[in-house]
Amino acid sequence: MKTLIGGAVGAVLGLIGMSIWWKPFLQLLAGAIPVMLLLGGGLALYLGFDELKDSWKKEDTTVDTSVSTDETDEYKKEIDDLKKEIETLKSEKE
Repeated sequence: MKTLIGGAVGAVLGLIGMSIWWKPFLQLLAGAIPVMLLLGGGLALYLGFDELKDSWKKEDTTVDTSVSTDETDEYKKEIDDLKKEIETLKSEKE
């Protein structure tokens, strides 16, 4: 309840203050907007550059995962041999 009353009093005082000091408020606003734009733009540049550096690092760490056809044939043969061994072990177990 205290917060509600304090907020209402603050809003009323703010309206009264803005009506009395309207021109100084606009001067303050006119001075603050370029500073906010400058700081926001600098932050956006920093974050964009940081993201760009991260994407460069990801491109540098790519690994060539291509496998030659000879290696593929070797792997297929090894898989077939293992399947045959599994089948013989299953038949011996029964």
